[in-house]
Amino acid sequence: MTDKLVVLVTCRSAKEAERIARSLVAARLAACGNILRSPVRSIYRWKEKIESAREVLLVIKTSRRSFPALQAAINRQHSYEVPEIIALPIAAGSQGYLSWLAESIAPRKKR
Repeated sequence: MTDKLVVLVTCRSAKEAERIARSLVAARLAACGNILRSPVRSIYRWKEKIESAREVLLVIKTSRRSFPALQAAINRQHSYEVPEIIALPIAAGSQGYLSWLAESIAPRKKR
């Protein structure tokens, strides 16, 4: 088991997903954000009603250590009152990719 995570976030639009992904990568909270532009159809219960929505799925790669700050950043930027933020562990992966992921979210060294 690694300390890396895949985080799933549904967004109202591709524009919102891109804005969130760019800010997370810029802040080094995420190594990568993949935006699945084909809309997903979500059916859910909200305020005692069955609702349906077309959403865009944002798939984020990060670490367990970065997750609390990443979650807070998503909550600040997201248009939903209760955004979907689900973290799944990465059990294994190519060593090269996992090393790149770790380097991409590591704090920058001061010169």
